[in-house]
Parts: sequence; C-alpha cells; structure tokens
Amino acid sequence: MTVTRSLLLFALAALAEIGGAWLVWQGVREHRGWGWIGAGVIALGLYGLVATLQPDAHFGRILAAYGGVFVAGSLAWGMVVDGFHPDRYDIAGALLCLVGVAVIMYAPRGA
Repeated sequence: MTVTRSLLLFALAALAEIGGAWLVWQGVREHRGWGWIGAGVIALGLYGLVATLQPDAHFGRILAAYGGVFVAGSLAWGMVVDGFHPDRYDIAGALLCLVGVAVIMYAPRGA
C-alpha cells in the first residue's frame, strides 16, 4: 500500500508541476494571458503540497526521486499534449531516470 500510495502521489505531483509549468508557458510564450499564468501558479503550488504527502519523511530523497518522475512525465506530457515524438535516447534516458526513482525510493534499507 505504501509503494502504491507513493507512486500515485508522484503521478499527481507530476501532473500538477508539469501542467502548471505548461500553463505558465502557454500564458507567456503563446500569449494566452494572465489567467493561464495564474492557473499555472496555483497548479505549481499544489505540486509543492502534494510532495509533502509522500510517506517517506526525507525531503532530499523525495525531491531527488521526483526528478526522475518529472523527466519521464515531461516527455509523456509533450507526447500527449504537444504532439512531441521522443527519440530512442529520450526514451532510454527516461527509463534510466525511472530506474533511479525505484532505487532511491523503494530499495530495501536497514533500520
């Protein structure tokens, strides 16, 4: 249950952070205005809140592992939302990052 909860929280955090950054991008770079920027700022704030809900109590570990989720999630967002086509190196890099997430977060540790 703890691993499942952690994975769901990572997915929710990625949705909030990547989505928030995309909204800000749209507001500024695509000239969609302050409403988009404001929504992005709110989503980015929600990302910060979701990260605190992880079962592990170590901030550095959570954020380090989340970095790998962010990499893979950003490529997936680009594919779904912007029509981005990752090449084999993008995919290999994302998979390496996800292996890093698994090692950092879920490797057995001595008490």
